[in-house]
Amino acid sequence: MARAGEEALIARYFAPLSGPGAEGLRDDAASLTPTPGHDLVVTADAVVAGIHYFPDDPPGSIAVKALGVNLSDLAAKGAVPRGFLLTLALPDDWTEAWLSAFAERLGEASRAHGCPLLGGDTVRSGGPALIGVTAFGEVPAGAMLRRQAARAGDRLCVSGSIGDAALGLALRLAPDPALAASHCDVLLDRYLHPRPRLALVPALRRHARAAMDVSDGLAGDLHKMLAGTGLTARIDVPAVPLSTAAGAAIARDRSRLATALTGGDDYEILCAVPPDSVAAFLADAQAAGVPAAEIGTVTAGDGPPCFLDAQGREITFTRASFSHF
Repeated sequence: MARAGEEALIARYFAPLSGPGAEGLRDDAASLTPTPGHDLVVTADAVVAGIHYFPDDPPGSIAVKALGVNLSDLAAKGAVPRGFLLTLALPDDWTEAWLSAFAERLGEASRAHGCPLLGGDTVRSGGPALIGVTAFGEVPAGAMLRRQAARAGDRLCVSGSIGDAALGLALRLAPDPALAASHCDVLLDRYLHPRPRLALVPALRRHARAAMDVSDGLAGDLHKMLAGTGLTARIDVPAVPLSTAAGAAIARDRSRLATALTGGDDYEILCAVPPDSVAAFLADAQAAGVPAAEIGTVTAGDGPPCFLDAQGREITFTRASFSHF
């Protein structure tokens, strides 16, 4: 059966996802006007088959990940979503059934987060599928949270739980029949479906001095937050929040703790909060439905962050984070 051409695909699957200023995706560009007194915040991330997801993952899950990783970046900047651009490079064996399921779940996610489609491009990849998203958000003028704005003495806090997605990926690659199926399901779901912490935005704006999302692993991303600033950090590893499922997986194999701390795909928020604001931040996060935990302190120094176990001994890692290169 002949497949539809580019214009027909856009009209059928993506025009229904479009928002104000997108002209129903019938033009070559869209317009986006920020709310008066606000700055636009722009971020871009791509997910590639065989690198960021398995080619046989459900298309709806791939859509959730492609949009979610970008919304996570907006949340870390204290931004509210306004819209996104989609670049979809399809492999030679794409099907309309795959595209229909992808577009349906993408629409659900975009509506849930108030982030309509503004435009993009649909092309043939000549290789694996690539889904690129450029997301736009807005913050009150001058209020965007920066990555490298922490100060010595600030407390480090992290949202949600750390390590679930990395452990889910590890279990997908090497199943553990002795781990309860319910725990495996939780960890695999966290790998498939990032949860951008947009509900945390008001608390971050009120209390955080610096923030970034944890995408490449807590240890590596914390190092990025502090590198070149004359600052380092001490992390109390027992204070790092773990889900029940992650705790069960690590209890079976202690080497999995390093996977949890360095493996990536958490899409939680790491932030530096002044000491006198920590209690208020944690309370506001809890009220927003996104629990957070204090895990360490920013200190003066140039070395990598120090991760300490319950006995105060330093934990070292073979690899601090995921890297493409």
